Amino acid sequence: MPEEKSVTLRSDAQRNRERILEVALAELTEAADAPLSTIARKAGVGQGTFYRNFPNREALVLEVYRYEMQQVSDNAAQLLRTRTPDQALREWMDRLAQYAMAKAGLADALRRTTSRYGSLAQVGHGPVTRAVTLLLNANEEAGTIRPGLTPDDFLLAIAGLWQIDPHGDWQPRATRLLDLVMDGLRAGAPGTPRTATAESEAPRSEAPESENGRT
Repeated sequence: MPEEKSVTLRSDAQRNRERILEVALAELTEAADAPLSTIARKAGVGQGTFYRNFPNREALVLEVYRYEMQQVSDNAAQLLRTRTPDQALREWMDRLAQYAMAKAGLADALRRTTSRYGSLAQVGHGPVTRAVTLLLNANEEAGTIRPGLTPDDFLLAIAGLWQIDPHGDWQPRATRLLDLVMDGLRAGAPGTPRTATAESEAPRSEAPESENGRT
């Protein structure tokens, strides 16, 4: 019986935590400076419960970000099951950009509370790094990107995403940036397949005319 009660308490605590994260995502997306007391009230938890889970705003914002990034990161394996490695990588980059821009309020909250962090590599590090590692390894094995790239290299290369104004015409800018990054990743790839266009443009040797074919 004591063990069952302990399990129930842990389950309740987990539900409270997840509820806080869900409400915080919605509130912070609407307003980067949403009061913590409002988040606690809408989540249906007391101040004590709230602060046991998240002692300050930065702890809450970072945990919301990590939670959401886990959802984005899970797409990496899904894409690799249905796409070629380079297509999966490029599509995943688009998913990351869409998440970053669509969650404008959360992005603002991140900028305010994590200004001391120099790059995305230090925020939500685990899930994103695992996804990037998976994608880079698949591409390196396929010969579609230059060898020796690390997750930190990749994350530094796309850090410009977080400087794009999410309230403006962000999509063309994000696409150009990510295309440039992808071109850089492909440069020096040992096994990049030749395209049909390149093959069609390659010079072809003419077959010698037979004696019978002359007029």
